[in-house]
Amino acid sequence: MYLIYSALQHPVTPDTEEQTTPNEKHLRYNAYKAVCEKYRHEIAAIQKYFPNWKPRFDR
Repeated sequence: MYLIYSALQHPVTPDTEEQTTPNEKHLRYNAYKAVCEKYRHEIAAIQKYFPNWKPRFDR
C-alpha cells in the first residue's frame, strides 16, 4: 500500500495546491482508481485484518 500512497503523494504547499489544475486532479483520481483495481487482491487481504481500511487519497 505504500506503493499506492507514495505514487500519489507529493508535498502540499500553498504554491503547489494553486498550480493543480482540475484536469490534473481528474488524472490523479483516475490513476488512484486504476492502482486500486490493480492491487485489489492485496487490498482485500489487508481488509481481512482491518475491515474498514481503504487506501488514502488526499486530493
